[in-house]
Amino acid sequence: MTLTLPASRGLAPSDRGRAWFGASAKQVLGLIVGIWIFSGGFVIVEPSPYEVMFLLAFAVALAGGLQLRRETLPLLLIVIAFTPFALISPFFMQYQPVIDGLIFNLVTIFLLVTSYFAANFVAQAPHTHMRVIARAYIAIAIITSVVGTLAYMGILPGEDVFLRFGRAKAFFNDPNVYGPFLILPAMFALQRVLLGKGRSALWNGIAYLVIFVGVFVSFSRGAWGHLAASSLLLLVMVFFLEASAREKVRLLLIALGGLMLLAAAMAVLLSIPVVAELFTQRFSLTQSYDTGELGRFGRIWYTLDVVLTNPWGIGPLEYGFLRITEQPHNTYLNVALTYGWGGALVYYLLVGSTLAAGGRALIRASSRPLLIPVFATFVPMIALSAIIDTDHWRHWFLVTGLVWGVCAAPRPAKVQGRLLP
Repeated sequence: MTLTLPASRGLAPSDRGRAWFGASAKQVLGLIVGIWIFSGGFVIVEPSPYEVMFLLAFAVALAGGLQLRRETLPLLLIVIAFTPFALISPFFMQYQPVIDGLIFNLVTIFLLVTSYFAANFVAQAPHTHMRVIARAYIAIAIITSVVGTLAYMGILPGEDVFLRFGRAKAFFNDPNVYGPFLILPAMFALQRVLLGKGRSALWNGIAYLVIFVGVFVSFSRGAWGHLAASSLLLLVMVFFLEASAREKVRLLLIALGGLMLLAAAMAVLLSIPVVAELFTQRFSLTQSYDTGELGRFGRIWYTLDVVLTNPWGIGPLEYGFLRITEQPHNTYLNVALTYGWGGALVYYLLVGSTLAAGGRALIRASSRPLLIPVFATFVPMIALSAIIDTDHWRHWFLVTGLVWGVCAAPRPAKVQGRLLP
């Protein structure tokens, strides 16, 4: 492809070279970001390809002159405010090397930077860049769902690599991370089913079904609830905020037909005895590690006491060396333990400001179709954080950044048609 640089005439050779390099970087940035999003489905080893590809995308963005929008400044200030607390807390660790704590907290800072990057990338060209992200995410979600499902069914050779405790995890280390990772692409696909037409609706319906099965075989109760809540929230937002009177009738028919299809898929899966047994076990509202004084819910009071007596935190993963060996399984308490009161307040500010910004942006008709699938993922995700540790979930920070990116996007002078991601 030939690059046109009208402003390069009359420049010195070195300046023309820099201009050519910058233009080249700008052109390939979308491809690099797409690969970065795609690589998020491979996290068996750390640092994962996701981290490596982000560094490449960040470097290309700097060379290509990625614009930093004023509307994303609050997110940058959050990163800056969080950093000193994250760097201080490891020095209060008693059971592990300080360097281990510093590395853990530097990863958190790194993930916050990915949020800020994603926000500015989307804000620069909202529709084009969200479509790049959606396509890459749906592609890797389908691949990981198929791999997880085939491994669970015993069809894929070497299935032990893709399973843990008899549950699908695909290219992840934990089924409880693999399952929630699939929610955002499922929302992208579901929105296209509800608002798309013809082949687009059909193919995205198939994609949603494949991802649905992938989430199911993770046997993560959190992922099941997340998928159900996000799907319902997206349907409600599309129905009341986007659909015309004629489309609302169509949406109700699609929702009814979709529920029947998903029920049929569930019936087929549950007809397999081993699947039914594990489903019954996992569907139980409480399990052995949930109940009791030291269970997932009972330990909240003990954890709160530790938080209140350690204003600077105790450092990452130190909690497991105290009275209870398992982690709190509550992100909002865990961040106070890991980063101290100051770091926790900044984290709460991040969650609250993202929620508020997304809520306000839903009023804007121009950006609403881009925001709906992301916001429908974000809201149940922050609720899920109250019962599981989401502190280092890569997609948590990505979704947060996407909300900010859509909210920071400039309002187009004229909107032609409905722009779906």
